[in-house]
Amino acid sequence: MSDWNNKVKRILKSELIKRGLSTDDLTILLNNDGCTETKSSVDSKISRGTFSASFFMHCLHVMGCTKIEIEQFNSSFTKSESSIAMVAEPSTDYKIAKK
Repeated sequence: MSDWNNKVKRILKSELIKRGLSTDDLTILLNNDGCTETKSSVDSKISRGTFSASFFMHCLHVMGCTKIEIEQFNSSFTKSESSIAMVAEPSTDYKIAKK
């Protein structure tokens, strides 16, 4: 699996954990917002880390996430190579979006 798949998967999982939500909760929030996902399809997408940007943004939206930070880091592939690492929102009090 690519580094990018792992990074985006970790961001989504960390946002769920920060808000005390399960993938079942996420599925309900998505479906209440017009999406037609099943719990198993959401679990599978997150597990693989291979989902569309629109699915990722929709998940963040229904969870109430309004901002993510992107930080620079040095890649382990070459010492001088620079890549982008995504990091979820800074520590703040979160309010769960209720539909």
